[in-house]
Amino acid sequence: MNSISVFCGSSTGANTVYREAARATGEALVRAGIRLVYGGGKVGLMGVLADAVLAAGGQITGVMPRALVERETAHHGIADLRIVESMHERKELMASLGDAFIALPGGPGTLEELFEQWTWSQLGIHAKPCGLLNVNGYFDPLVAMIGRMVSEQFLAPPLAAILAIETRPDKLLERFRAYRPPPRKWSSPGDATLQP
Repeated sequence: MNSISVFCGSSTGANTVYREAARATGEALVRAGIRLVYGGGKVGLMGVLADAVLAAGGQITGVMPRALVERETAHHGIADLRIVESMHERKELMASLGDAFIALPGGPGTLEELFEQWTWSQLGIHAKPCGLLNVNGYFDPLVAMIGRMVSEQFLAPPLAAILAIETRPDKLLERFRAYRPPPRKWSSPGDATLQP
C-alpha cells in the first residue's frame, strides 16, 4: 500500500479531539511510509492532516478543483497539488491515486466521497479497502444505519464488512493490510446472499 486517499471535513469540528485524530492519522501514514492523497485544502481537518504529514516529513498529493483554488482554500505548502476542473475529476483522480480510502469526521461531502468508493468496491470496480475513523463516536449513528441496512436485507454482511471501522488510525492501517475483498455484488447470480 503506497498511498491512501483521506476524506475529511473542511471544518475542524466542535471538539479538539477531531483535530487530534487528523494529526494522528497524518503521523500514522508517515510512520507506515504511505503517501497522503487528499482534497488539497489548507482549512479544517484537511489542513490539520496535511500539516501533520508535512511536519513528519511525509509525502502528499493534493487534488483540488480550480474554483476552490481561486477561493484561496488550497494548501500551497504541498509540492504536488493537482488542479482539476470539477469535483467529478477530483474524485476520479483521488480514486485512481489511492490504494485505500479513509473517512475522518466531516460533512456530506466526506460521506459522499467515501460512499462512492465503498459502492465501487461492492460492485468490483476496484478491490481497495475502505474505512471509517470513528473519532469520539462521531460515526456511531452511521454504524447503526449500516446495521439496519443489513438487518433489513438491503446490504449483504460480506459487503458491509468491506467498510472497516476503527477508533485509531494505526488499527485501521492494520485492517487494510489484512484486507481481502469479498466476492463482488452480483458476481454469483445464484447466490442471493450477495445480491442486496
